[in-house]
This record gives sequence, structure tokens and C-alpha cells, in this order.
Amino acid sequence: MGSARPQSAQLDANALQAGSAIAADDAHGAWPSEQWWQVYRDPQLDRLIETALRDNPGLREAAARARQAEAMAGVGQAATRPHVEAGMSLQRELFSEHDFIPAPEAGNYAWYNRVALEAGYDLDLWGRQRSTLAAMLAEKKVADAEAQLARLTLEQAVVRSYIALSLEHALKDLANDRLAHRRQAVQIMQKRLAAGLASEVEATQLDATLPALQLEIEAHEERIAILRNQLAALAGKGPGSGESIARPAMRLDDADALALPARLPADLIGRRPDVTASRWSVEAAAKEIDAARAAFYPDINLMAFIGFQSIGFTKFLSGESSVRGLGPAISLPIFDGGALRSKLGARTAAYDAAVERYNGTLVYALESVASRLAVARSVEQQLHLNERALATATRARALAQQGVKAGMTDYLILIDSEVNLLSRQQDQARLLAHRLESHAELMLALGGGLPSADVAALDKQARSSDQSILLGKVQTP
Repeated sequence: MGSARPQSAQLDANALQAGSAIAADDAHGAWPSEQWWQVYRDPQLDRLIETALRDNPGLREAAARARQAEAMAGVGQAATRPHVEAGMSLQRELFSEHDFIPAPEAGNYAWYNRVALEAGYDLDLWGRQRSTLAAMLAEKKVADAEAQLARLTLEQAVVRSYIALSLEHALKDLANDRLAHRRQAVQIMQKRLAAGLASEVEATQLDATLPALQLEIEAHEERIAILRNQLAALAGKGPGSGESIARPAMRLDDADALALPARLPADLIGRRPDVTASRWSVEAAAKEIDAARAAFYPDINLMAFIGFQSIGFTKFLSGESSVRGLGPAISLPIFDGGALRSKLGARTAAYDAAVERYNGTLVYALESVASRLAVARSVEQQLHLNERALATATRARALAQQGVKAGMTDYLILIDSEVNLLSRQQDQARLLAHRLESHAELMLALGGGLPSADVAALDKQARSSDQSILLGKVQTP
């Protein structure tokens, strides 16, 4: 077998430093529910996700791959069981004059007929077939986890586009409000111009700002239409279906803020689909190494057959034409030019690659949770700071409007106050949308919501004395 040995080792999730962002949490929260997006309290969003989970082609493709992997596991399981085949051959051939066939058939054409039942069973003394089956079952788990990841990614894509749609509506409203206030300022300027209190240049400059605001509103309309089309496509529908999507009505109460669950690093392995898929890939690679090692040993099969065999049809199915046999079939590789050793080396390298991929996914998973928590806390602080700035900007604009109306303030001061207020209002709208999006991204980082049956299975594993699956431990081959 040479010196091919695994060189990589799996990381222990609990041995990784979770960081202050995770440690600062009270760690007494609950995991996300299966319908985690319902926390936004928007029935239209619920319907969109329900439709997407039912009709999205990408999600259906992922489910088909999972079924394909399950079927292939059935093929591997069949190799561990006895097999029986029925065969019949009827062929007319020219028999040699110098073979074991006697006259009158020797040197002449005749029918050679055979019908038999043939049975075989691979004893699998070294576990090659069992290891191959175990690898296929692990690949089936990988496909299941990838299907769950596709589901979670789709859910988050719908929520993200829906939040963006909500933001565009809010920004469009702000632009409309600004346009309305600017038109009022234009009317005031026209009155001042008529009274000889303003110049034609001032009135023209103020009036010239209206088309830019109208262009901004049109740009928001464009993005709203595009986002509706995106949501319709995610739901597996045509663009026409997106035209009926109304303005979102999302909200996230402070009481819905998610506290991290206890034992986060370890439980995260069983919750995140990408970590689960990587862990099962390691398991599959380990079993493939076992199968590659078993190929170095003799392969012993039990073979048996029973049936009828004759030349011609006269006594084809009579007792004198019956044949039967039973015995082992043994094959042992002696010299293959290093093919088996190379295959073992390839399987070992594949195992190392799977382990490092798992380690990288695990590190990324913890980083993702910590980063999402940091973002969520920062957004809350930014919201509080911007609320104070928004109140100040609102008062400044109101004072500027009064001054312009009374002829005491230059219109440029009003425009500056409007620009400052709009900036603060836009920041507030974006921060509110960012708050919703950061919550959705935290759901993705935690692995989303699992079906109740999967949650029960995880709880059972947690109570079990054998923590190998929960903690992602795979025995090194």
C-alpha cells in the first residue's frame, strides 16, 4: 500500500475562540424557527416565500440531486446483497471439427441453446463493498445538506430583495416629499420675484432643481420594477406576477432580537447546512479510503447456476440437458503497475482536501456569526445617533422655511437645510433596512430554521453519550 496516510486533522469547534461578539451575548436564546421570516410580520412576504419554496426551479434541482444521491446509495447497497439473474441464449453457430463438439454437429451449423438461473454473492471479507456503501450514504447526506442550503439561500434571497423593495419605496417617498417642498419654495420665490424682492436668476436657479428630483423619483421607480421582477423570478413565476407585489409592510420589534443559543460552536455544526455537508464529505472520503485499501486483498465471490443446455431443440428442456454448478470465484491483484497504490494515494489526498474544506467552512461559520452580531449591534447604535441628527435637521428645515416665507432667509439656506434633512432621512431609511437585512443574515449564519424532526434528532444526539456526530468528529482512516 505504500506510505499514503492522511495528513490533515479536523478542527474541534469548541477549541476555536468564538470571539468577544459571541461571548458578549447572554447565550440563552432559542434557535431560529423553521419559518424564521415570519418575525417580520408581513403576510405578503410569507406568501412569496411559500411560493418560492414550492416553485423555484433551482430548489427543485437541488431536491432532484438529493433523490439521485439516494438512488445511487441504493445501487451501492445492492452490491452488498446476493444477486440472481435469469438468462437464455439461442444461437445458431458453426462448430469446429477440432473442438470438443462431436459429430454430427462438428463441422456443421447447429443450434446451441442455454437457459439458466445464475446467482452470486460477494463475501466482502475485507469490507470493500460495505465501505463503498457507507461512502454513498454519506454522499446522500451531503446532497440532503446541500438541498437544505439551497432552501435557506433562497429564503434569504427573497427576504433580501423584499427588504430592498421596501427601501426603494421609502426613498421614493422621501424624494416625493422633497419635490413637494421644493415646489412650495418655487411658488414662494415666484411671489418674491413679483414683489421685486428676488431676481430672475434666483428664481430660475431654484426652478432648475425640479427636474433632478423628478429624475431621482423615476430612478426609484425603475429599481422597484426590477426588484418586483426579481422576486417573481425567485418565486418561479414570470415578470407579470411581480406586478401585483404591493409595497412591503415589514417591521422588526425590539422583542424579536435574537439572543444566541447555548453551546453555539458545537451545535452550529449540526445546524448550518454548509458545515454539515462538509462534515459528511469528510465521512465519505474516509470510507472511500477504506474501500481503496480493501482492493489490495483477495476478492472472493460465491457463484452458482442451474438450468438447461443442449445442442438443438429436441431434448433442450429434458432432464438429460440439465446443468448446475456451485463454487467460489477468487481474484487477487498481483501486479498492476501501481494502479491500486495510486488510487489509494488519490483517495487519501481527497480526504485531506475534504478535511481542510471542512475546517475552512467551520472557521467561516463562526466568523459569519460573529460578524453578523457585530453588524447588528453597530446598526442599533447608528440608528440611535441618526435619530438625534434627524430631529436637528427637521427643526433646521422648518426654521429655514419660515425664514424664506417671511423674506428673512435666503433660499440657498433652505436648499441646504433640505439637502441635510434628506440625507438624514435617507440614512434612517437605509439603517432601518440594514437592521432588517442584518437579522436575515444572522438567520443564515445560524443555519436558518430546521424542520421539527431534525431539531428532535439534534436534541437526541446532544443527550447521547456519543457526541461524535454532533461535534463533527470523523474517525481518521
